[in-house]
Amino acid sequence: MSKLIGILGLGIFGSTIAKTLSEFGSDVIAVDKYEENVNRIEPYIAKGVVGDFTDIELLRTIGLEDCDAVVIATGTYLEASVLGVLNCKKLGIKHIIAKAKNKNYREVLEEIGSTIVVQPEKESGVRVAKNLLRTNIEDIVRLDDSTSVVEFYPPERWIGKSLIQLDLRRKYDINIIGMRRNKLGKLVVSFDPNEPIAKDFVLVGITESDKFEQVDYLNQLN
Repeated sequence: MSKLIGILGLGIFGSTIAKTLSEFGSDVIAVDKYEENVNRIEPYIAKGVVGDFTDIELLRTIGLEDCDAVVIATGTYLEASVLGVLNCKKLGIKHIIAKAKNKNYREVLEEIGSTIVVQPEKESGVRVAKNLLRTNIEDIVRLDDSTSVVEFYPPERWIGKSLIQLDLRRKYDINIIGMRRNKLGKLVVSFDPNEPIAKDFVLVGITESDKFEQVDYLNQLN
């Protein structure tokens, strides 16, 4: 099931997030006060609105409260960012990501309840979008441009099956090198591949970064 993400502000940062999310099938609701910004990103979004996102009634009208997460993507004016965060909180949005211009902005945005505060710009936009897209992946450590160590939760349909049965190397080109019995558990590197996978397990594998990430982002692990 695709995620619905709200993006408030369509500069370089917001536009980069919108495009990246779109590439992986997520739906985006975007708001910007400039019509040309909305028109530029229109091919990548489900709904684009020209308006002021500090107006909570506007956000209600466009259904922003239905979003799984919202990104406050403008960091130029602190007052606007603060009002954007507060409006999202009033609408009951649990996951709020805000862009900060500097350290002082970051401290304020964290204090008022932003889930994550980031500083700038295009590179950060790609990283934020990929974090939003994650379904099962908990963490990624890149070894080089093409290979990563990936820590991820097994999808529901893997529960009760063994690694031998799942044949992950053939299906996803990932080699499982360890597992944790739970999120905070010790990494076990000597394990029985015939052991049934339990719900709380966290698997650790080496894989081609982009290939496995894309499968996860599209919720295609099966």
